[in-house]
Amino acid sequence: MIQRNEYIKKIIPLIDTKFIKILSGVRRSGKSTILNMIEKYLIDDKGIKKDSIIHMQLDSFQYENIKDGHSFYNYLVDLIDRDDEKKYLLLDEVQEVYNWEKCVNSLMNEKNVDIIVTGSNSKLMSSEISTYLTGRYVSIMVFPLSFKEFIEFRNLPDNLINRQTTLNEYIRIGGFPGIVINIENEIDNYAVVKDIYNSVVLSDIMARYSIRNQELFDRIVKFIFENVGKTFSANSIKNFLKSEGRNIDIETIFNYISYLEKAFIIYKCQRYDLQGKNVLKTQEKYFLADQSFKYALFGFNPKSVAAMMENIIYLEMRRRGYNVFVGKLDSKEIDFVGIKQDKKVYIQSARSIPNDSDREINNLMQIKDNYPKYIITLDQFSVGIIDGIEITLLCDFLLNENW
Repeated sequence: MIQRNEYIKKIIPLIDTKFIKILSGVRRSGKSTILNMIEKYLIDDKGIKKDSIIHMQLDSFQYENIKDGHSFYNYLVDLIDRDDEKKYLLLDEVQEVYNWEKCVNSLMNEKNVDIIVTGSNSKLMSSEISTYLTGRYVSIMVFPLSFKEFIEFRNLPDNLINRQTTLNEYIRIGGFPGIVINIENEIDNYAVVKDIYNSVVLSDIMARYSIRNQELFDRIVKFIFENVGKTFSANSIKNFLKSEGRNIDIETIFNYISYLEKAFIIYKCQRYDLQGKNVLKTQEKYFLADQSFKYALFGFNPKSVAAMMENIIYLEMRRRGYNVFVGKLDSKEIDFVGIKQDKKVYIQSARSIPNDSDREINNLMQIKDNYPKYIITLDQFSVGIIDGIEITLLCDFLLNENW
C-alpha cells in the first residue's frame, strides 16, 4: 500500500480529539485507502487493538439493512458497548446512511469514541451537516494524486525519472490513484475516468436533484469544461445556449453549477481585488477535480494544455492548504493569489514565455509587496529570475516543497 503521507500528517494530530474528522472529495480520489492507512497507523503506531477499531464500508452489500441514523446508531452502540475500551470508528462512504450526522453527533456526546468518516457527494458539504455538527468537525479535502504522488505511484527510481516526460504523462492521464497504478493504456484510462464521471452525475446529481433534461445539463458541463481557467458568468452560459437555440433561466444555470460543485466535479475560484483586499462576487473561474475529466469526456486536445496547466497549479495550491483566488489589479489579472495564514504567493501560468513574458512580468511587477512571485511554464529555455520574479518549470514547481 503506497502511503499518501501528506493526508496522514494532517489527520494524526486530530486523532483522540473531540472532533469528527470528515474526509471528502470526488469519487475514487483515494479516501478509502487513506482510511486503511489510518487503521494501520492506529494498530502499528498507537498500539490500538484491532477489536477496538470499527471499520465499515457503508456502500457494501453487507450493510444494506442499515437504512437510517437510528438503525446505524443501534448497530454501532452494540459494538461499542461490548467492552470498556475506547472505540475508533472508521466509517467509509457514510453518506449512504440517511441522517448519519445525528448518529455520529450522538455517539461523540455519549460514548468514548473517535470518529473518522469519508464521503463522496454533496451530503457531506458543510452546509448540509452544520446543523448537527457545528463546531464538532474538521473537514479535510482529498484530491486525486499530486505530481509528486504520481511519481511515487508509478514507482520510478530517481535516476530514471525524466521530470518533463513524466509531467506530460501526468497532464494526460491525471491523478486517480487506481488508474495510475493499474492502467497503462490511455484509451482504457479515459474509459474508467468517464465511468467515474457518469457515476457521479447519475447518482449524486441527476437522481438527487431530479434533473430530467440531461442533454441540457451536459451542454452546460461542456461549456464549463471548455472554459477552464477563463472567467465567465451564468449570463455567458445563457447567451451561449441561446446562440444554439436553447432557452434556460439563470437560476437553473446557477443550480447546475452548484450541483457540480457539491459533487466535487468542479471547484470555484473567486476573484480577489488586490487593492481593496476583498473577494469579488462575479466572473469566477472554475477548475476540475482532475484534468483527466476533460480529456475523458471530450478527447485530448493539445490546445487545452495551457488551461490544464492552470488546473494542475490550482489543485496543487489547494492541496498545500492555500485559499486560492484570481487576482484583480486594476484592469490586470494575476492568475493565482494564494493566501495561507501569514503566507502569500502570486503565480502566473504561461505555457511558453517568449510571447507572454512582458505581460506576465509586468503584471507581477505592479504588486508592491515582497511575497514570492512566480511565472510557471513548460518552456525549459526561459527558466531564471527577472526582477525578483522566478520563472520555473511546472514540473520543478510542483516538486518544490518551499512555497
